[in-house]
Amino acid sequence: MTATSGFRIGQGFDVHAFGAGDHVMVGGVRIPHSHGVLAHSDGDVALHALCDAMLGALALGDIGVHFPPSVDRWKGADSRALLRHCNALLAERGWRVGNADVTVICERPKIGPHADAMRAAIAGDLGIAPDCISVKATTSEKLGFTGRGEGIAAQAVCLLVRDAAA
Repeated sequence: MTATSGFRIGQGFDVHAFGAGDHVMVGGVRIPHSHGVLAHSDGDVALHALCDAMLGALALGDIGVHFPPSVDRWKGADSRALLRHCNALLAERGWRVGNADVTVICERPKIGPHADAMRAAIAGDLGIAPDCISVKATTSEKLGFTGRGEGIAAQAVCLLVRDAAA
């Protein structure tokens, strides 16, 4: 039995610890910061969470399945390329992102000043209007690993719709 609905919903979550470096990549945007992240790719938690949401909506696994950290090809990979690849997988199956909502969780760096650039980058990579993408941030009120400034996390949800062109 297969789903025949014209809609699918997915959710994703990602986390990375801070490490050496002078910037973080979040939502496809380079943000100056006192630390980098420990990751196999560029460690963009927002895009990784969104990729997982997109893949999950179609029951295609997660980014670890498609871009395993055990494969050197993905070392230092640009997460925008991973997002575009996931979008192509959706398109091959007749789906597209209708809208997505991404929340970044950290004390620092401040995400708000970069949210519009992130929305534009994500929308451009997905081939949809920026008003279909929400990027927002929250802190964990100094609780847990994000509150102590040890890392950064993100969660994402997306709605997939059948592509009328497919």
